[in-house]
Amino acid sequence: MPLAGAQGNENINPPGTFGLSMHGTPKYSAADMHLTYANPDAPVGGALRSAAIGTFDTLNPYAIKGRAALGLDLVYDRLMARVWDEPFTLYPLIAERADIAPDRSAITFHINPKARFHDGSRISADDVIFTFETLKNEGRPNMRKVYRLVKTVEKRDDLSVHFELGAGYDRETVMILAMMPVLSKTWWSGRVFDTTTVQIPLLNGPYKIAAFEPGRRIVYERVPDYWAKDTLTNVGHHNFERIIYDYYRDDTVAFEAFKAGNLDLRREMDAGKWASAYDFPALRAGDVKMEALPHGRPERTRAFIFNTRRAPFDDIRVRRALGLLFDFEWVNRNLFHDQYLRINSYFPNSELAASGPPSMAELAILNPWKEQLPPEVFAAVKPAPQNADTRQRRKNMLEADHLLKAAGWVVKDGKRMKDGKIFRFEIMLDAPENEKIALHFKRALDKMGIEANIRVLDAAAYRGRLNEYDFDMTLYYWLSTLSPGTEQILFWGCKAAQEPARWNFAGICDPAIDAIASNIAQTQTREGLVAHMRALDRVLMSGHYMIPLYYGSVDYMAYWKQITHPDETPLYGAVLETWWMKKDIP
Repeated sequence: MPLAGAQGNENINPPGTFGLSMHGTPKYSAADMHLTYANPDAPVGGALRSAAIGTFDTLNPYAIKGRAALGLDLVYDRLMARVWDEPFTLYPLIAERADIAPDRSAITFHINPKARFHDGSRISADDVIFTFETLKNEGRPNMRKVYRLVKTVEKRDDLSVHFELGAGYDRETVMILAMMPVLSKTWWSGRVFDTTTVQIPLLNGPYKIAAFEPGRRIVYERVPDYWAKDTLTNVGHHNFERIIYDYYRDDTVAFEAFKAGNLDLRREMDAGKWASAYDFPALRAGDVKMEALPHGRPERTRAFIFNTRRAPFDDIRVRRALGLLFDFEWVNRNLFHDQYLRINSYFPNSELAASGPPSMAELAILNPWKEQLPPEVFAAVKPAPQNADTRQRRKNMLEADHLLKAAGWVVKDGKRMKDGKIFRFEIMLDAPENEKIALHFKRALDKMGIEANIRVLDAAAYRGRLNEYDFDMTLYYWLSTLSPGTEQILFWGCKAAQEPARWNFAGICDPAIDAIASNIAQTQTREGLVAHMRALDRVLMSGHYMIPLYYGSVDYMAYWKQITHPDETPLYGAVLETWWMKKDIP
């Protein structure tokens, strides 16, 4: 299957072959340069100042060590690039075209002869092969997992690289390879890759690193002679002359900096703050704008996550009991001004979420595991427990007490105990903003004789303990795309549960989940993908591995009036690369 040509080679690009898609036909051809959310006439210039929370200690985002600076995706180009109004389609960038085997067992990338690093040196097949070998052996765990599915890699010529896949590959593997960044072999040779670094590498993206202070600030500057500025995926993008991330210790301080005009744009993650805190002079004067931009991507699955590797959360009865005690209605009303919806799925705000009874397609996936799965998997989806009134709260508490007693946890002298030990655990948090939610949950636990200690860690300490699964319960999230694939086995698989720095925070290990998640990337159609995801959702929800929290279906964006954006918001939401600074501010 030939794919894509370079910009301007429309004659050799049959319609529908310009990009590589997971399911279906790419939206754009070489002759169709219109991007629905890009504005090629946007003025270029100005500096966009945004906040980052925490700290950073490395400029290498692809090694496991350290905390990488925010925004490094701006300085690295990939072989092929995504656009954000399609679920999962890739278009040419460093690779001007790709040849793919009909069964997706091999792919050949043909590098654009114009592709350059920032020093003007050409990007070659040697750079691609060097990058592949480096990331396969020393890159992030997800990269290592996928890249090791390659059986052979062959340099066909200075601008062509052929990858032959081995056992275990799936339909998505060629797409993951196509999203590979390209490192400079000349610069990295002789340097240690798998470590933190504050040396600026030789880069190739639309921006370069102009200045930085580790842990405090990083400044990106637009590359004026960027080789790919006119390619399809870059039309209307990268309009700011500079992009600056200032680091703050917490979001409260960052918000004050935005209100004072020290930051230009803020993506608000707290709906309660959005509803109640945006009342300050600059906003009332019209100097700051607020917009809730709708999107169609899956939202974060925010939750209190149980670590089932540890007692007592290895007992589903205990997990179910604690889930009954969380009062979402109170939290939403009192903390978030009823701005949020309750999560009832691992894939909220998307067609991937299970609803109602299973479809025939879902049953075909679930039935082989019918003897091992609970009956609720095959019934209509039930919403998360509600605590809307006193009667419902009392009913939930009685049911929780029954479950806890069935698991051996009885009340003695006001304390929940089993085998002489008090039911005591720690809730690990990554930000002070989450403490108010945990404190409300703690009050409900206190009434049941359960002791919960809340601990807020700084970003580095939190990430370290999360990577090692060193916690009892944490408030965190999972995030999927509209085209999920091999990452799902890293979220939910048995093997990932035992490997550090994966995303199986809960320690989930279930043969049915392993089987369904492993088959997701093998699906041939969009309909098959959706059926697999909904079936997976049903099994995950039946395991009570989390206490689901809340989500929204919009991006809350606040910005000073010199900033503006295209009229149309893409499927995945606000794409800041397409925003720009007004030249004349009224």
